[in-house]
Amino acid sequence: MDRRKFLKTMGSIGLFTIVPRNVLGGVGYIAPSDQLTKGIIGTGGIGMSSSHFSSSKACRLVAVCDVDKKHLDNAVTQGKNLFDEDLKAYDDFRDLISNSGVDIVHIATPPHWHAIMAIEAAKAGKDVWCEKPMTRTIGEGKAVVEAMKRYNRIFRLNTWFRFKDTFYGLGTTVQPLKKLVDSGMLGWPLKVTVSGANGFAWKFFWVGKEHLVPQPVPSNLNYDMWLGPAPFKPYNAHRTHQTFRGYWDYDGGGLTDMGQHYLDPVQYLLGKDDTSPVKVEVDAPQQHSDAVGTWRKIVYTYADGCQIVLEGEGYESKGKVPFIEGPKGKVFRNFECSIPDVMNKIAELPDPAPQRTDFLECVRTRQKFALNEVNGHRSCTLVNMGAVALRLNRKELSFDPVKQLFVNDDAANALIDQPMRGPWHL
Repeated sequence: MDRRKFLKTMGSIGLFTIVPRNVLGGVGYIAPSDQLTKGIIGTGGIGMSSSHFSSSKACRLVAVCDVDKKHLDNAVTQGKNLFDEDLKAYDDFRDLISNSGVDIVHIATPPHWHAIMAIEAAKAGKDVWCEKPMTRTIGEGKAVVEAMKRYNRIFRLNTWFRFKDTFYGLGTTVQPLKKLVDSGMLGWPLKVTVSGANGFAWKFFWVGKEHLVPQPVPSNLNYDMWLGPAPFKPYNAHRTHQTFRGYWDYDGGGLTDMGQHYLDPVQYLLGKDDTSPVKVEVDAPQQHSDAVGTWRKIVYTYADGCQIVLEGEGYESKGKVPFIEGPKGKVFRNFECSIPDVMNKIAELPDPAPQRTDFLECVRTRQKFALNEVNGHRSCTLVNMGAVALRLNRKELSFDPVKQLFVNDDAANALIDQPMRGPWHL
């Protein structure tokens, strides 16, 4: 080949190697060398925590959204003060999602918005970091799973006990417990009991108030947009912001808001990331149709006999309760175990399979995060199964983990896919 042909050939190759990133990897493709960007929807609570309201060379915060102008203005001010960043401010989440300069959408709103926002973000080519509970209903969770697969997005659910932090006051991360469970030394099936005796107190004060008196809507709040897909109820301050958890339309009290923090690691321990219990049993007072109340005990049973027992009101002062127990052994608080020399035995066991816990790296490499939409949906199904049984005052409900439907109970199944207030829909 002579020089002219060589240069012509190389020039053609050059034209095809310098192409836009969206052509190389589809909508939302991010080259490894690029700085990621994020936007936060919901700046009145967890969205403003130091671990989330942050900006760095790896991922720069560029946009915020809130339906409360006070929250939004505060976020913009904090962005300038903390990062010297002129954040784009939106009062409609759709405008933030449509911003081509945003790679990651962090959803920090009440749960009744999570599914719609996650799905719309996925459609727009964004990756999603979502607060817990993942969704308010089982049907919404299924829709999020389908959307992330359809649009090939990376999803992270923000609860972390399955891969870091001391677990349940047991004085250890979950990994040694996982090794012990997988070894079979405790036997099978296992019962896991979550109670005050294990170092955890359920958030019983996260309940609603009955017969709320209508109040004027504050001028800074777009209440219609705050409600979104939820049924219209006259405004009362206790319905919104920090106390919204006490109302079925938006959350489900301490069970749904904190439950996924404490049940997701149990699901991982028991190896149930791809299934759900076949039965839920509830011991609780009659629940109000609007305001969430307290409960005494919730028991989940899997097809293989494994159980998760949540002990609530009336169980706080009980004596020594094992956290995990099987036919061959028990584990108590501070990793006290009935098996002699258990720590040395665990040290000799192989480590659990490694987990991908760097969300930004997952976004860059397009590999699933450790707690993603699939296993996150299954642990969220736990709390939503309990919420359905509570709302309907069912002592027992059977569940098909494959079809993800309750067995022979139309009223329970009606709460899986609940109607949304127009114009909102999945």
